[in-house]
Amino acid sequence: MPTTALKGTPVVGGIAYGPALWPGERPVYSPSGSADVPEGERDAEANRFTEAAAAVAGRLRERASHSSGVAAEVLSATAGLAEDRGWVGAAKKRIAKGVRAPAAAIAATEEFAALFTKLGGLMAERVTDLNDVRDRVVAELLGVPEPGVPVPDTPSILVADDLAPADTAGLDPSLVTALVTRLGGPTSHTAIIARQLGIPCVVAVSELADVAAGTTILVDGTTGVIEIEPDAEQARSRVEESRRIAQAAAAWSGPGRTADGHSVSILANVADGTSARAATDHPVEGVGLFRTELAFLDRADEPSVDEQAALYREVIDAFDGHKVVIRTLDAGSDKPLKFVSQEHEPNPAMGVRGNRIASVHPEIRTHQLDAIARAAENASVTPWVMAPMIAGAGEAEEFAAEVRGRGLVAGVMIEIPAAAVLAPAILSKVDFVSIGTNDLTQYTMAADRMSAELAAFTDPWQPAVLNLVANVARAGKDLGKPVGVCGEAAADPLLACVLVGLGVTSLSSAPVAAAAVGARLSQTTSDQCREAAEAALAAEDPEAARTAAAAILL
Repeated sequence: MPTTALKGTPVVGGIAYGPALWPGERPVYSPSGSADVPEGERDAEANRFTEAAAAVAGRLRERASHSSGVAAEVLSATAGLAEDRGWVGAAKKRIAKGVRAPAAAIAATEEFAALFTKLGGLMAERVTDLNDVRDRVVAELLGVPEPGVPVPDTPSILVADDLAPADTAGLDPSLVTALVTRLGGPTSHTAIIARQLGIPCVVAVSELADVAAGTTILVDGTTGVIEIEPDAEQARSRVEESRRIAQAAAAWSGPGRTADGHSVSILANVADGTSARAATDHPVEGVGLFRTELAFLDRADEPSVDEQAALYREVIDAFDGHKVVIRTLDAGSDKPLKFVSQEHEPNPAMGVRGNRIASVHPEIRTHQLDAIARAAENASVTPWVMAPMIAGAGEAEEFAAEVRGRGLVAGVMIEIPAAAVLAPAILSKVDFVSIGTNDLTQYTMAADRMSAELAAFTDPWQPAVLNLVANVARAGKDLGKPVGVCGEAAADPLLACVLVGLGVTSLSSAPVAAAAVGARLSQTTSDQCREAAEAALAAEDPEAARTAAAAILL
């Protein structure tokens, strides 16, 4: 590594070069010296706060309506935070005591941020979103421009302590050519959206604050190295070579297979009909993960069976004649349902989420499966349906009976280490499994995926995680059942080859990653994939695993 360089955790590959661009200043409000709100004006001040929060939520929803996939999902969830009853109520309580609206918003945010941080896991990830909402509401109250990422005059590299999804979801990849953050982890929503945009991304760069705005830097999203003021000619040459490789990969049109003809399905992750139709512009062979949460988020009541069926049918029709894998509702934790009263959980990331909601509210899963069955009527291909957060064979068998009873293909997600260990028993009960590497990594390594200090632990190249994947793939091969990967690991071309070498039969990720993954596989033999997998499994840490595999595959 060059002496004038910083090191972080690589998330999205590629090379970018340009001036560092820091986000604009957040609104500053000092409550000191401001008089208390007179008692007769407190109702009006509370209304002013409520209107400001509603205005922010409205703008975020408007942006969500023009987005798709994960971007639309996180923008909708962030809009929900702006009108969260707990947060709004905490602010209004303070206003009722005479605190001015901006100060009340700040104090309420501090209260909930402390709570979210204490809960850890996916809830801690929401602190960045909540702080972003606070700043937008305070700006609205103060009558100043809403904070966010400035539009650069020339292609630049966005650097920040952390980035709220509301900011990253609206970036123009022709002007913001890479993302680098001091905080965050390799599977955060921001990192996922960076991959959706197709720009290099590196997170957990501890000394990033030393990089001044305007400093020219080179970002290597494959190695995680950030070079400071590199030789301009060499930097441009590396960018050009990276662009040439990317253009060559973009020409790949499928189907997925290795250089010696071993078939590997290249599939897309989608969240609604809009993102599914957009995915058809990429060389994917179907849908490997249809996240159904968007139909439920920010709803005051449960969507009807007819409403759900119409939404699911949009995705099925977008990929008429092709494989579509639908994941049942993965709510709870950081995606609470407004129409479900859930008791306070000390650690919701390990609580009642995913399929576990059916134990408390079985009607939600029943209605969803009815809707999927209705959407599948007269379809040319029967949808595959899988449940999230399955821990054992008993749960898998019970879910499979419900799915098969409706004439659908039954599977489950493998994202809890217990499920990976018990893969042979679970696969004996279902028709397929799909490994969610984001959560599997977090749970295996006991590491919050948003902790910058623990970013190396949440790297999907962790040998412990790869060994669990190998165990699942081996069980699939022994039983003759497909084993897919639908986490972000499937979007890394090198790691995709390793996964295939472990025995994975399909790879599903953001559609924009499909061409690069397919192109790399098409240049790699099955033997090379197996050799790279063995080298990665034998490594002691993720960086060594990545280096060992690259020595074989590059």
